[in-house]
Amino acid sequence: MFYSLQETLLITAAAIAIDWLVGDPRWPTHPVILIGRLISRLERWLRPDSAAPTPGKLKLRGVALALITVMAAYAALALLVRAADWVHPYVGYALSAWFVSTTIAVKGLKDAAMLVYRPLAAGDLGQARHYAGYIVSRDTSAMDERDTARSAIETVSENTVDAFLSPVVFALLGGAPLAMLYRAANTLDSMVGYKNDKYIHFGWASARLDDALNYIPARLAGLVMTLAAALLPGLSPARAFRAVHTFATLHPSPNSGIPESAAAGAIGIELGGRNVYFGRVSERARMGWPLRPLAAKDILSAVRLLYATSILIFVGVIGTWLIVRS
Repeated sequence: MFYSLQETLLITAAAIAIDWLVGDPRWPTHPVILIGRLISRLERWLRPDSAAPTPGKLKLRGVALALITVMAAYAALALLVRAADWVHPYVGYALSAWFVSTTIAVKGLKDAAMLVYRPLAAGDLGQARHYAGYIVSRDTSAMDERDTARSAIETVSENTVDAFLSPVVFALLGGAPLAMLYRAANTLDSMVGYKNDKYIHFGWASARLDDALNYIPARLAGLVMTLAAALLPGLSPARAFRAVHTFATLHPSPNSGIPESAAAGAIGIELGGRNVYFGRVSERARMGWPLRPLAAKDILSAVRLLYATSILIFVGVIGTWLIVRS
C-alpha cells in the first residue's frame, strides 16, 4: 500500500464520487480497453490457431495468461502512482482517485440499463433487445419483454459486486494498483472465462481467479444490498435477506447468486430461468418469489438498489475516514 489508511479512505471516496458524476471516461482510452487489448494479444501468442495443445497444456497456458495480465496491470499502476507521487503527493492522490474510479462502473451500469429500459417502456422490444445485447452474452434475438427486462436486472444486480463492491474493497486494501489488478482479473473472466468448447480449458484459470477475488465482496453484497433495500420505498429488506439464504447457492456461480437473489427478493420478482448461450439452452436456477409478473419498471428498482448500495458504502468510507482522522 502506497498511502496511509486515512489517505486511502479519502481516495476511495473520491473515486466513488467521480464515477457517480463522470462515469466511464471517453478520453484518454479507458484502462479496461487497454487491458482487453493486452489479453487479446497474449491469447494469440499463447493459443495460436495453428496449435492444438492438450487440455492440460491449454490450462497451463491459461494460467500464464491470467498471471501475466494481472501482474502487468498491477505493475503499470504501481509505477504510475509512484511517478505521480514523485511529482507531488497531491498529483498522486488525484491520479489514484481517477484510476480507482475507472474500475468502478455504477454510472455506466445505470446508463446501460436505461438504454434497455427506455425503449422497453415505450413498447419498442426490438430496440430494447438490441441494447440488451450490449450487456449480456446470451442470445437476445428471441427474448420477450419479460426476459429482456430480466437480462438488464440480472446484469445490474450481478455487477453490483463486479463493478462496484469488489473494486472498492481492493482499492481499500491496496489502492489503485490492487483495484486495477482486480479489474484485469474481471476483464479476463469476461473475455475468456466461458465454459464453451473454445475456452473451457484455456479460460479455466481466469474464471477461477475471478471467483476467488469476488468471494468476500459478494457476501458483503448480500448484507449491504439488504440494508439498502430498507432505505427504498417499495423494496423489502426482509425478502432480500430470505432470498439470499434460500436461493443464492442454487446459482452456478459461487458469487453471482448472492446479489441476484438479494435484488429479486427486494423487488419481489423472480430472476433466472431459460437463457440461450452460443446456441445452447441453459436453464438457470430461479431466484426470488414472483409476487407479480416482471416488467420494465423493475429495471428502475434494480438501478435504485445499486445506487443505494453505493451510497451506503460511500457513507461508510467517509465515516471511517472521519473516525481515523479524529
